[in-house]
Amino acid sequence: MEGILEKVSRIAREVVMQEGELADRNGVWLSQTMQALKEEKITGLVVPKEHGGLGLGLLAMVKTSEQLGKAYSSAGLCFGMHCVGTAVIAAKATKWQKANYLEPIAKGEHITTLALSEPGTGAHFYFPQTTLSLKDDSALINGAKTFVTNGFHADSYVVSTATAEKNTNQEQFSCVIVDKGTAGMEWGKEWEGMGMRGNSSRPLSLHNVLVNSKNILGEKGDQLWYVFNVVAPYFLMAMAGTYLGVADAAFQEARNSVKNRNYSHSGTSLAHVQLIQHRLGGLWHKLESTRSMIYNAAALGDMGDERALQHILSAKIVAAEAAVNIANEAMTLAGGIGYQNNSRLAMLLRDARAAHVMAPTTDILQTWIGRILLDQPILSD
Repeated sequence: MEGILEKVSRIAREVVMQEGELADRNGVWLSQTMQALKEEKITGLVVPKEHGGLGLGLLAMVKTSEQLGKAYSSAGLCFGMHCVGTAVIAAKATKWQKANYLEPIAKGEHITTLALSEPGTGAHFYFPQTTLSLKDDSALINGAKTFVTNGFHADSYVVSTATAEKNTNQEQFSCVIVDKGTAGMEWGKEWEGMGMRGNSSRPLSLHNVLVNSKNILGEKGDQLWYVFNVVAPYFLMAMAGTYLGVADAAFQEARNSVKNRNYSHSGTSLAHVQLIQHRLGGLWHKLESTRSMIYNAAALGDMGDERALQHILSAKIVAAEAAVNIANEAMTLAGGIGYQNNSRLAMLLRDARAAHVMAPTTDILQTWIGRILLDQPILSD
């Protein structure tokens, strides 16, 4: 794992930092970053070794997304969503799916991503309204997705759908791989978010999109297994890793600002002020306790520990809180210099705020944790 992180660290320094500035300014997708990750075969991080991948799991994805997110938030999320899509494909992949998707991903020839969110269901991503109609050896997809990270640029999309059959349990949905450029796919306008501007999180309409039935993932009836054993763990930990990176970047900005600023009238450093020392110490504690909790959640998930789910749900919560709080406090410590338009801290603060907005939201996650602790059905709403 150390060798992989060394490669990621180099890409973060040499590619992500420079491209991130352009992406934030112009709202463009991180093509150079994703290409660099493909060339180093980092895109195969969670592909099983028997299919040419690196065979790693949640903790490796968290640490990779963290390093990328520290350099530029959208880099962590773009890579993380690729890993989520890859994990969903790999979970119960057929021989055909392994050859046509997992092996190209492992070779650095293919980027995938997840398409779950919809304009009508909001944070309730597990109740898709996009429909899937089966006929012979094909499947017809109709519906709309929103906030598709890597939208338009990925080579394939893992799309959640509900069966078009009447009187079917709404929790029974299927994930289907849709290849880029398939007839009937229509992309909405470029992402214009306040932050996270390199995501290319675009809306997608699907009008009579015809795919081979081989593209359907898993078996009928195991959809909720996918939600809580694959989709949620990888999705939440990808975001947790990314926003942990944002929190770390904001902390380092605050630390450097304090260390390098001197009062002109006395020549003393801001680092000598006891109140500043106290506040910076508090930010470090917040950062490191958050990192420990996220790493622990990922490790429990990789081990298949029965306690993993509530820890994984909590990971996104603590990452969001740390990113927002540390970026906000860092802005205060940096003062007017940090508050400048388009400063590094301004970008981090804008990007951090998205953490609470992205589904599942903090409120939903806390409710789910409470239900687990009280032995109640998680999806009882």
